[in-house]
Amino acid sequence: MGVNLKNLSGNAREALLLTLVQQLYKDEITEGMLLKQLRKQVLGLTQEQYAALVGISRRTLSDIERDKAQLTLTVMNRVFRPLGLKVGLLPRSKALLQKLANNPGDTP
Repeated sequence: MGVNLKNLSGNAREALLLTLVQQLYKDEITEGMLLKQLRKQVLGLTQEQYAALVGISRRTLSDIERDKAQLTLTVMNRVFRPLGLKVGLLPRSKALLQKLANNPGDTP
């Protein structure tokens, strides 16, 4: 999924963010994959640049992106904050999560 950031408008970046988060909800990608895609395609930053921005080591960022890190909620929130995301509660049931991902406006 190669995206040219120079041609990506604010609306296109938001649409990409929403698409990727929806893929996360549908269990099509992991949190690490989400972070990597957003870091590269929305912010256009290297691992070194992003790690410095959020105050972690490049190795820790690499571990997060490969889903190999054991993180606290504080670190998770710090890592996702520049992307406009925060860690939250989601249903464990795949059926409920699918329903949430497919119809977010229809939930009570």
